[in-house]
Amino acid sequence: MKKNLLTITASLAVCGIVLWLSGLIHGRERTYRVRPEITLPEYRTDAARAIDAYERMMSRYMILTDRNLSGVNTDVKAVLEKLDSIERKLSGLSGRMARIERALGIEEPRKGEERTARPQVRKRPVGEGAEPPAR
Repeated sequence: MKKNLLTITASLAVCGIVLWLSGLIHGRERTYRVRPEITLPEYRTDAARAIDAYERMMSRYMILTDRNLSGVNTDVKAVLEKLDSIERKLSGLSGRMARIERALGIEEPRKGEERTARPQVRKRPVGEGAEPPAR
């Protein structure tokens, strides 16, 4: 009987330990942290989408305008160089004309008076050995 009693006590002890361990495992409330890897696109209104489209369009327009203005800048530089060349040539011609006028004794016009160049042409009568003017 002692043997049976010892066997029953041992089996009750084993069952008690098993129940106690199962209570430890399943008895507590466990919390888990789940970090989802799913990203949802944000909700956007029609106005927000229209503003974004406008900003993209304006950015492209600014780039296009910048390219065109740089092309215009090089064109303006070429025109300025040509105008400077013309100005230098006109200054040289003006100096030459001034020397020619001084050599011929032509007076400079007074202020407010216009200078008109009217060359004096001597006309020859047609019958006196001169050829008629070509037309």
